[in-house]
Amino acid sequence: MKAEIEHIWIDLHEELYRFIRSKVHDEQLSKDLLQDVFLKIQLKIDQLQHTSKLTSWVYQITRNTLYDHYRKNNKNTSMNVFDIAEEAPASFEYQRLSDCINGKIAELSPNHKEAILLTAFKNYSQKELADYLGISYSGTKSRVQKAKELLKDSILDCPNVEADTTGKLLGYEKKDC
Repeated sequence: MKAEIEHIWIDLHEELYRFIRSKVHDEQLSKDLLQDVFLKIQLKIDQLQHTSKLTSWVYQITRNTLYDHYRKNNKNTSMNVFDIAEEAPASFEYQRLSDCINGKIAELSPNHKEAILLTAFKNYSQKELADYLGISYSGTKSRVQKAKELLKDSILDCPNVEADTTGKLLGYEKKDC
């Protein structure tokens, strides 16, 4: 196991540091968060079921660490949901689309925004969300479904988003959404 952690460190620590640093503008805090990430990796490496998904798994831990840090400190930041991608964004096009989607999420009501963020990006189950919010499970299911519907409609209403008849995203051209 120690060798696995060392390999992950060698392969990913610079990339993860840059990723964290792009979200946290304090150098020392970024280093501390990176250390937290690797501590969590070390503690949870046995939970990784498919080694082919190692990078995604590590980025999920990193995203969760960032979210936990900001939530713990009650900081409203400009850290955007889609900036924290499954993998580091590979293209300028992805970044442009993510900026548009971040804007659409920001336009949602606080309740719907929270439902999207916690279920889609923090991997809360709807049952966990219900417990967290202190509302009924059926109420939570309705809120999540409505939030997804509102977000989808908002994105598809953008004139520069191309979708098929089922609502599947086919293309995007950056203008003003």
